[in-house]
Amino acid sequence: MCGRFSLTLPSDAMAQLFNAVPANDLPDVPNYNICPTNGVHTVTFQDGQRRLMPMRWGFIPHWYKKPNDGPLLINARAETIADKPAFRSACRDRRAVIVASGFYEWTRDGDVRLPWYITRTDAAPLAFAAIWQNWAPKGEDTAPMRTAAIVTTAANTPMSAIHHRMPVLLEPDDIGLWLGENGKGAARLMRAAPDDALRWHRVSRAVNSNRAAGSALIEPSDD
Repeated sequence: MCGRFSLTLPSDAMAQLFNAVPANDLPDVPNYNICPTNGVHTVTFQDGQRRLMPMRWGFIPHWYKKPNDGPLLINARAETIADKPAFRSACRDRRAVIVASGFYEWTRDGDVRLPWYITRTDAAPLAFAAIWQNWAPKGEDTAPMRTAAIVTTAANTPMSAIHHRMPVLLEPDDIGLWLGENGKGAARLMRAAPDDALRWHRVSRAVNSNRAAGSALIEPSDD
């Protein structure tokens, strides 16, 4: 599961890091509380080059008549992504990377939800495996909306202490294969990260609100 994340890397640095051509309408950064339906920074491979572009976090199947016509699909399970009607075409032809600095998960202490902030052990940006799709209401002359979902898998052993699912994390050398630049075989990348890939710390319960903002959200806290 991945239901909230942060991104602090400047857009020009992301474009350079992923060797991608940036769009002009990328979401504002830093953002310490990226929520479902927000715009996200997404890397794709189209027309022979990588592109850094905004997408709506929340995949909309082509048969939805309106964005809220069914469940909000922010995640796609690696175990079933190739078979689900909503995702199978995108899994084959429209794979992407969603860029993050860290993500949040929650544990419970009785009725209290305790948030944790999770980052790479080496402090590098996170590259979430994702799928995407253009969507537009049928019969209306409107520009398509680019929508995306994060691919998730069963958590590795350390991460399972916090949550039983985790995003599929791509290493730099695997991004070309996932995006479709380097032939077939991307399915083998849909696995849990190594046990030593991530670290985490408790953060303020302020982030339990999707309206919370600011860098204090990712600072260690035991409130």
